[in-house]
Amino acid sequence: MKALLSGNEAIARGAYEYGVKVASAYPGTPSSEILKNTAEYKDVIYVEWATNEKVATEVAIGASFGGSRTMTTMKSAGANVACDPLVAFTHAGVNGGFVMVICGDPGMASSSTEQDDRYFAKLARCPILEPSDSQEAKEFVGLALDLSEKFDIPVILRSTTGLSHSKSLVELGERTEHECKGFERNIAKNCLLPAYARKLRTWLIERERLLTEWGNESDINRIEPGDKKIGIISSGVTYQAAKEVMPNASFLKLGMTFPLPMEKIKKFAASVEKLFVVEELEPFIEEHIKAAGIPVIGKEVLPMEGEFTPDRIAAGFIKAGIDLPRWKDMANIVANPPKSVPRMPVQCAGCPHRGISMAIKKLDLNVCGDIGCYDLITLPPFEIMHTDLEMGGSVSNAVGVVRAGKQDKPTVAVIGDSTFFHSGMTGLLNAAYNKSNLTLLIFNNSITGMTGGQFNPGTEYTLSGVPADPVSIPEICKALGVKDVHVVDPYDYKACLDVLKETTAHEGVSVVMTNRPCMLYPKKYVAPQKCEVVADKCIGCHICLKQCTCPAFELTEQTTDKGKLIPRINPDDCVGCTICAQICPKDAIREVK
Repeated sequence: MKALLSGNEAIARGAYEYGVKVASAYPGTPSSEILKNTAEYKDVIYVEWATNEKVATEVAIGASFGGSRTMTTMKSAGANVACDPLVAFTHAGVNGGFVMVICGDPGMASSSTEQDDRYFAKLARCPILEPSDSQEAKEFVGLALDLSEKFDIPVILRSTTGLSHSKSLVELGERTEHECKGFERNIAKNCLLPAYARKLRTWLIERERLLTEWGNESDINRIEPGDKKIGIISSGVTYQAAKEVMPNASFLKLGMTFPLPMEKIKKFAASVEKLFVVEELEPFIEEHIKAAGIPVIGKEVLPMEGEFTPDRIAAGFIKAGIDLPRWKDMANIVANPPKSVPRMPVQCAGCPHRGISMAIKKLDLNVCGDIGCYDLITLPPFEIMHTDLEMGGSVSNAVGVVRAGKQDKPTVAVIGDSTFFHSGMTGLLNAAYNKSNLTLLIFNNSITGMTGGQFNPGTEYTLSGVPADPVSIPEICKALGVKDVHVVDPYDYKACLDVLKETTAHEGVSVVMTNRPCMLYPKKYVAPQKCEVVADKCIGCHICLKQCTCPAFELTEQTTDKGKLIPRINPDDCVGCTICAQICPKDAIREVK
């Protein structure tokens, strides 16, 4: 039986069919849907949302130590967090098969950085597989687990946004169970004390040599003969795009991009007149080929940033002097893109972050930010988040700003509930221990909102639907040494102003947590009323539009007696947060049942 699956759905199906017993992850676009779909097989696979990617990887490593096949998934930025246990684990090796799925985001559709995940494989000296469609995405999960057990090493499976979120047909199979081997007490293999680790390092290098030999013989790296004038080396979904542009060229399709099959690459290079490497982001493959003394064309004509669509690849070949009449017009568009009207994303109608964000702007505070929905306050019209680098950095960044010693305005840190659990707690502990002057604002919307509404330790359920005891963030803060802890209703604008004035004047660490759920999950909260504009009271000052920036507002053709346009609140969008009514200077906005 066949099914139309996205790359992420296919990876989840692969985990099911090839006997994975344990799967742990932290959500991050474009990887989030993998574990969500894996949870459909919760009767045979234990699945969990971990507090961060390092923890998820360690849980998966533990399951491998315990003798079961295991999987962890993450986006590129999450792999940075998980790198520490990965590098250690490659030295020790596996007991049960281990696959780490890393989903990159060329073009930064939903990421703050654009990085090439293949370097994790080179750093950790472990193999990395790159499927090019959903069928391979499923099959490569099984191949990764087989290689892991055959060569005693964790294996990375690399996807990108293009593969993760596109769909193609997949042949479905039945699940093959793999008997759990059980935990083995093997201190010399699993404990990385220097005396043991030195020997394991030698074995790690030998495994890379053995994997290289396997790659030179395996059909996972296959030569597709074609026109001998042009040879193209590519991998992953980029291979599909290059094939669309140059269907008649000779191809070397790499399914494993580390370690590279250099003997097969040399053979292929000798069979064509001109050799190209088509790869997104860094010249990873290209540099290895050039280091082997093989002439190749790559980043001279192809960009080092962004997602490789067929038209961008065609533009590179045309730049290299290849005649592509069919693609000429598209290549010109790539070189001279049409101008478009920018549209900034805004907070949703009824977003619980709106009231506290308006209060921050009103008080003109310095803000060290973090990763989450509240990122939107970085953009116009708020423009009140002044640093925003990575998960959990806000707290410690704010401590550093204060310790630098020259502030013209109070500095606060902003973090979300899921990010606080992910990596904010250690920064807060550091701040409390070192007696820093800091106000931490925890924008708690009781869900992991930015990546699609996944559960976290503060919610009432686990990924498997098992009831959980929500962790109290205020109690955690107190346990970390913070004595001044406040909870505020973000729909009460005056209360937000008052608590910020109080805490930013406080000596020591203060925490302010908001307590409204994300409005995209209405089962948690249903407003008893909506709001409407009273036309005969409105003076057309548009303070509601400028300060709230709520997408429920729209301008009508109706005007005041002075000719100013009167706004209207779309009742289909309004959720009755009343923030707009609280700031209207003429009480021209009222609640209606």
